[in-house]
Amino acid sequence: MKGGAQGMKISQVSLVLIGLVCLTVLALAWTKTTFLTSFSPTQSRVLQLDLEEGPKEILEGKNNSVQTGIKQVESLSSSGTEVAVEMGNTENVAITDKGENPASVPDKLLGGKSKSKQAEIALENSLTVDSSAVKEQTRNLSANTGKKESLPTVLERTGSEDSGVKDKSKQGETTRQKPLAVEPSVKREQTRNSSATSGEKDCNYAQGKWVFDDNWPLYSGYGCKQWLSPMWACRLTQRTDFEYERLRWQPRDCKMEHFTGRKFLQRMRHKTLAFVGDSLGRQQFQSLMCMVTGGEERPEVQDVGYQYGLVKARGAVRPDGWAYRFPRFNATILYYWSASLCDLEPINASNPHTDIAMHLDRPPAFLRRFLHGFDVLVLNTGHHWNRGKLNANRWVMYVGGVPNKNRKIAEIGGAKNLTVHSIVKWVDSQLPLYPHLQAFLRTMSPRHFFNGDWNTGGTCDNTTPLSGGKEVVQEKSSDPVTASAVTGTGVKLLDITALSQLRDEAHISRYSIRATPGMQDCLHWCLPGLPDTWNEILFAQISSPTKS
Repeated sequence: MKGGAQGMKISQVSLVLIGLVCLTVLALAWTKTTFLTSFSPTQSRVLQLDLEEGPKEILEGKNNSVQTGIKQVESLSSSGTEVAVEMGNTENVAITDKGENPASVPDKLLGGKSKSKQAEIALENSLTVDSSAVKEQTRNLSANTGKKESLPTVLERTGSEDSGVKDKSKQGETTRQKPLAVEPSVKREQTRNSSATSGEKDCNYAQGKWVFDDNWPLYSGYGCKQWLSPMWACRLTQRTDFEYERLRWQPRDCKMEHFTGRKFLQRMRHKTLAFVGDSLGRQQFQSLMCMVTGGEERPEVQDVGYQYGLVKARGAVRPDGWAYRFPRFNATILYYWSASLCDLEPINASNPHTDIAMHLDRPPAFLRRFLHGFDVLVLNTGHHWNRGKLNANRWVMYVGGVPNKNRKIAEIGGAKNLTVHSIVKWVDSQLPLYPHLQAFLRTMSPRHFFNGDWNTGGTCDNTTPLSGGKEVVQEKSSDPVTASAVTGTGVKLLDITALSQLRDEAHISRYSIRATPGMQDCLHWCLPGLPDTWNEILFAQISSPTKS
C-alpha cells in the first residue's frame, strides 16, 4: 500500500512538470512574437515611395523602393519588360523599359497565388504613385513624342479577383489609390495610326525624298478604264518606259500613312469630298477614284452627278464635273470644273456669244450652293491665269460687281492674287458655320516645257527619273501666293509644288493614243503617277472620322 501510493505521487508530479514545460514553451513563443511585432513596420509604411523624386525616375523603375517591391514578386515572372497597356480610350501602346518598371508587370502575372502576403502588399504599394507625378510624366511623354497620349492607369487594382488573394487589412486598403481619371481632351483623341497622328501635327509633307518601291503603283495603268481618261492612261499609249510609276514619296520627318481604298472609304463614311479646280484638279479626282477602287470595275458605284447639276448640257463636250457615290459607305467623291475659282456669269444671258463676267472677289456659285454638304474641299487654280486663256474664254475681270478699273488688278498676277485670297477668305468665313468641313488649297502643279512653251515647240523628253535631284529640303513653299493666302486661316495648305518639280519625266510628253505628231503635253501627268502622291498626302492630312 505504501509503495503504490508513492508511485502515484511520482506520476502526478511528472504530469504536472510536463504541463509546466508546455505552458512555458507557449509563453515563450507568444512573448517572442509580440516582441518581434513591436519592431516590424505597419503595412502602410511598407515600401512607401519617396514622392520627392522626379516622376521620370519613379516611372522608369529607378526608385529603390519600387525596385525592391518588384524584386519581391520577381519569382512570378522571368520577363515583364514589355506589355501592351490600355491607354484610356485611345490605343494599345507597347511600353518597353529596361529598368524594373512597375507598369511593365503584365496582368497575367498576378493571376496565380502570391507566395507571401508581404509580396502582395509590396507590389500594391509600389504601384501607388502620386497623381501629380503621373500627370507630369504624361506631359513629358507628349513633349518627347509629339503625340497626345494618355498614361496607362497603373494604379488600377490588377488581378485582385483572379489571384484569389483578399486584403483584410484596412491600412493596406488605404494605401491603394483610385485609377487616374483620363482628361476629357484625351478621351476625345481619335483612334488612328500613331505615325499618322504624329504626321498630322508635326510632319511637313512637302519635305522629303523620292524612293523606289516595288509595291508601287497602287493600281494598274492598264485598268481603271471606268474612271481614267484615255489621254492620261500612259500604259495605253506607245510609251515604253514606266520607271516613274515605281517612285514613292517619303516625307523627311515622319512615315506617311499607307493608303488603301478601304481605309479611305471608312474615313469618309457618310461624307463627301469635293475637288474644285482646273484640269489638274480633274486629274487628282480621277487618280483618287482609281486609288480607291484599285483600278477595278465597280458597277455598284453610283453616278450622282445630277444631284449637283453635273450633267452634260446640249452641245457640250463634257459636263462641268462628275460625282460618284460608294453606297456601302455612303461616301461621295466629286469634281467640279472651275479653272479660275471665280464666279463666272454671262454679261448678256440672251446672247450665246456674250462675254463672261469673271468676278475676282466672288466664289463660284457652285460652292455657294453646295458647300454646306461637303466634308472635305480641295481647291486649286493656276495655269489658266494667262492672257491667252482669258481672251479665248472671253472672260472680263469684275470686282465689286462692276468691270475692274484698277490697273494693278488688271495685271494677271494681281488678278490671280486677289482671287486666291478672296476665295480663301470666303471659305475661312464659312468654317464656323460648318465645323465638319476640312478645306485645302493645293499649290500649283509645275510645268516642264524645255526649248519653248506649249505652243512654241516646248518638249519634255526626259525619261530618266530624278535626273534633277530626288530630295526637297526647303521649308518654305515654292508657291508663295498660295501659301500666303492660307496663312492665319483655317484653310490648310496641300503643298505639292517642290516635290512635283523633281518629276519632269512623269508628264504625258509626246505620247498619245494615236501617236500622231504634235504639241507635247508637259503640263498634265501620266496616271498612275504623280497625282497619286498628292492624294496620299491629302489622305494623311484628313482627320479620322469621329465615332458616332
